[in-house]
Amino acid sequence: MALEVKICGINSRPALAAAVDGGAAYIGLIFYPPSPRYVDIAQATALAAAVPDGITKVGLLVDADDTLIASLLARVPLDMLQLHGSESPARVAEIRSHFGRPVMKAVKIANADDVAGAEAYCGAADRLLFDAKPPKGMTGALPGGNAISFDWRLLAGRRWSLPWMLSGGLSVSNVAEAVAVSGTPAIDVSSGVEDRPGAKNPEKIRAFLKAAQAL
Repeated sequence: MALEVKICGINSRPALAAAVDGGAAYIGLIFYPPSPRYVDIAQATALAAAVPDGITKVGLLVDADDTLIASLLARVPLDMLQLHGSESPARVAEIRSHFGRPVMKAVKIANADDVAGAEAYCGAADRLLFDAKPPKGMTGALPGGNAISFDWRLLAGRRWSLPWMLSGGLSVSNVAEAVAVSGTPAIDVSSGVEDRPGAKNPEKIRAFLKAAQAL
């Protein structure tokens, strides 16, 4: 089976075109204002309208309330919600049921206990995403997109009842190793295809997708 790739933090038409033309399976739009990759509803609506059928449009949210989610979905035709905050399994299940969208829950990993904690979401979410937990004291740390990775061996040989995806510090230079070590069937990249935080480079997007497709 081909490795699926999600390009997250899309915030421009050139970046979107590179992701679409390069064969991305998922496009991520970030609705978290502190992120340098944040898009407002007007930007997201325009970008989503340019995504062809067959590519999953994912909206990334961080501890969002129902009012925000409802206003977002009223304007932006998202296919999936990605919850990247401290949402509990109960909150994940509530969002999934109330809004009728598949939900991907990000689980932040630093050690084996964090990996074990993912099991609690298997009855609530539709997909898991494993990202690096920012180290304590990291200046300017975001919920995701910090250009840091974790020990991929923590995921090696693990199985869950849900589809899953690997994120955190991935780039052209390490994606082959990350996939080989973790065994992941899908990958998510954001900072690894940027010139600086929030500035996607279309050529880096194309190169990453080409490298991933060669695996």
